[in-house]
Amino acid sequence: MSALTKNILNRIPPQYRDTAMIRIFGLMKIPLLFWIRPSVIEMSDKRCVVKIPLSRRTKNHLNSMYFGVLAAGADCAGGLAAMKQIENSGKKVSLAFKEFEAKFFKRAEGDTHFICEQGEEISAFVEKVIASDERHHMPVKIIAKCPDKLGDEIVAEFSLLLSLKRK
Repeated sequence: MSALTKNILNRIPPQYRDTAMIRIFGLMKIPLLFWIRPSVIEMSDKRCVVKIPLSRRTKNHLNSMYFGVLAAGADCAGGLAAMKQIENSGKKVSLAFKEFEAKFFKRAEGDTHFICEQGEEISAFVEKVIASDERHHMPVKIIAKCPDKLGDEIVAEFSLLLSLKRK
């Protein structure tokens, strides 16, 4: 992250900082993320929750969330969880996802929350990567829910293979 970006983020109230970070990252590197307007609901050492609103931008012809947007939401939640752990380490680490698997159970007919609960595992994984010159891989699970419409029911599950290497 550049010094200018850090300076801008430090001026934003803490409760909005992670959302601003992911949107700035989207604007600069992955415009689709900026376009679908993700918001960070929760960001801790254990858990990351990203919300993507169901809107004209994100829905399909059935008035549910387009599966490509669901994939982007899973990528966003898993990627943000890893990015925060890398940022906390103070080291430079290359992040990519190598594999992607999805299971869809119900249509996401409302704002969708993407939840990654592997923060502690990702932190240990980042430490392992930093101590090595090798590229390492770790599966990351993401679940998607539409709490306003379906409560605690899972609408989709994702498994992404996180691939990290120290720069």
